[in-house]
Parts: sequence; C-alpha cells; structure tokens
Amino acid sequence: MEFLHSMIRTNCPEDSVEFYTKGLGLKLIRKSDYPKGEFSLYFFAQHEDAPMIELTHNWGEREYQNGDQFGHLAFGVENIYQTCQHLSDLGVVINRPPRDGRMAFVKDPNGISIELLQQGESLAVQEPWASMPNQGSW
Repeated sequence: MEFLHSMIRTNCPEDSVEFYTKGLGLKLIRKSDYPKGEFSLYFFAQHEDAPMIELTHNWGEREYQNGDQFGHLAFGVENIYQTCQHLSDLGVVINRPPRDGRMAFVKDPNGISIELLQQGESLAVQEPWASMPNQGSW
C-alpha cells in the first residue's frame, strides 16, 4: 500500500494554487476541469511520483466548514526558519512559530492546518521565532 493523496475542497482555487506552489514550493502536477460535473481538480506534489494533495473546486457559490475528521497535512522542510520567513513574507500567518527549531503550523487559504517539520535534527533556537507567541489556532 502507498499513500497517494489527500483531498481538500476549496472555494478559492487561485489562492490555494499560489499557496501550494509559491508558498510551499510544490508543483502543480495536473489540473482537470469537468464541465459536466461542474468541478475542477488540482494535484500538487514535489514530483510526479510523490504523494499528492488534491484540491477539489466545486463550481458555483459554496462555503465549506472544517470537519473534525481532518487534522493537518505535514511537510518536511530543509530549514524551518527560512520556510516560515518565506511564508510570512507572502502574508501567511505563522499560527504556531518554530520556537524549538523543529515544528511550526500555518493554515492554507481554506483554513487547513499545515504542519512544517524540520528534516533531520532540530535547528538551534533563533530569534525572533523563539519568543514569538502563537498567532492563532493550529
């Protein structure tokens, strides 16, 4: 068995594409529109053979609520501080800053919690991250 993808519904596909490509550096592997079903699918990954995130956009006006069944997506990053700074520069709120050099949480434009984990050993504690309070729920 191999993990293939996680699906998230979105009512803001443009913001989501920007978050996953520019914010997290994933590639938009493919996008498919289904006019008969009135929906579009976007698949993101590091490369073609990697596990993917599927964003589903059901056309028309529709609001989604976060369900209790979904917790978060997790991404390993090369440098937690650089990644958080990059996301912050794009206007993304760092809900749980990487105070320990190991872990942070942000939310995508749909309110989905994203966990960022330092690959390998934790980095040395750095300011301003070490003393930054949580910025919201994570």
